[in-house]
Amino acid sequence: MRAAGPRDFFSAPPTFFFADARSATQLFIVFSVPQGKPRIMGKEKVHMNLVVVGHVDAGKSTATGHLIYKCGGIDKRTIEKFEKEAAEIGKSSFKYAWVLDKLKAERERGITIDIALWKFESPKSVFTIIDAPGHRDFIKNMITGTSQADAAVLVIASSQGEFEAGISKDGQTREHALLAFTLGVKQMVVCCNKMDDKSVNFAQERYDEIVKEVSAYLKKVGYNVEKVRFIPISGWQGDNMIDKSENMPWYKGPTLLEALDMLEPPVRPSDKPLRLPLQDVYKIGGIGTVPVGRVETGTMKPGDVVTFAPANVTTEVKSIEMHHEQLVEATPGDNVGFNVKNVSVKDIRRGNVCGNSKNDPPKEAADFGAGDHPEPPGQIGNGYAPVLDCHLPHRVQSSPDRVKIDRRSSQGPETPSQVGDAAMVRMVPPKPMCVEVFNDYAPLSRFAVRDMHERSPSASSRW
Repeated sequence: MRAAGPRDFFSAPPTFFFADARSATQLFIVFSVPQGKPRIMGKEKVHMNLVVVGHVDAGKSTATGHLIYKCGGIDKRTIEKFEKEAAEIGKSSFKYAWVLDKLKAERERGITIDIALWKFESPKSVFTIIDAPGHRDFIKNMITGTSQADAAVLVIASSQGEFEAGISKDGQTREHALLAFTLGVKQMVVCCNKMDDKSVNFAQERYDEIVKEVSAYLKKVGYNVEKVRFIPISGWQGDNMIDKSENMPWYKGPTLLEALDMLEPPVRPSDKPLRLPLQDVYKIGGIGTVPVGRVETGTMKPGDVVTFAPANVTTEVKSIEMHHEQLVEATPGDNVGFNVKNVSVKDIRRGNVCGNSKNDPPKEAADFGAGDHPEPPGQIGNGYAPVLDCHLPHRVQSSPDRVKIDRRSSQGPETPSQVGDAAMVRMVPPKPMCVEVFNDYAPLSRFAVRDMHERSPSASSRW
């Protein structure tokens, strides 16, 4: 089973070339046109998109890669190949992580840079796993991955020192949990990883300590902690991932796979007009232009006439594919690639939003009102110009219209907002941008704001 993403569209394996091993963006892909017709993908099982988040080096890629291997998503021969290659550079423990960390730069540095998509199945569901970077340098990629998810798996290192670093004020455990909730991911499973570490030795006391502290923070963020399941695991050894661990007889809860199958299927707004933010756009020889993205609302079929905003490009959909299989219809939650007629890769770009031309097509937003959550880094006033992550990083600037909100009355005087305030701020993008109103298209109204690489307020568009 190969990773999902640009490789989804055609069954012949692609060839990768790197212009710069340090950059996850300088990646060139050569596709071969397949022989024969693709299969029609069935909809018998529930389709869930999971994002795996957590502090750097918490073991996200290792745990995820091991889970995919256990579920039959990759064969034993490939794992043995990864183990041999990892040992040759002195990183033998990275064999499962390499299932996902496919880029040369990621393998050499031992961290995930870009998001990676993989598919595996349980008895109940088909999961697309989005492995998001934990390193602060790649937070914008983590935001991109999280915005596509139905549920989150928060991986926490249980080992002494690592847990404390992740849950600290500057740790990514807190930041990722807050961003996940802000971006609309309301279901979460927490993996207390590295229970096999010598400093933990599968101890229930350490597990209980972590559950208590993390639960308190998740409740503060807004999660219903009674519905958040905490699973003590070893991503390396496989404890409590598929089968119950003999090393932790004190744990009576579900395994990780069982907990994932307990997640509630999201309500898919298929009755709304089509909205599909583009994750990327590819040019494939012999095929043409193939945009990639997740359907947020509505449906899309071959033959539909669609419009991309803010590019203002209109075209026809020729075909749609997901996980190497052709779709007769793409519905909300599907991560798809679709071929379009007479459109160059220069005409549309990552961050554009696709909609049906005949049913409330998306439009460019000249400005918009943003309701921000508290915890900005300082005062927000006229001229404040942070980077806003909404489908794609955009530089925006606040206008003179700003209102500090009294959370008890939802009213307040016009004044700069400071730490602890919730506020309504009019934002003006200097370049064309597509953002929707929360009440109309909630998934496309949410965004996060970054200021000098720091996450500041999280917000949504209100008008």
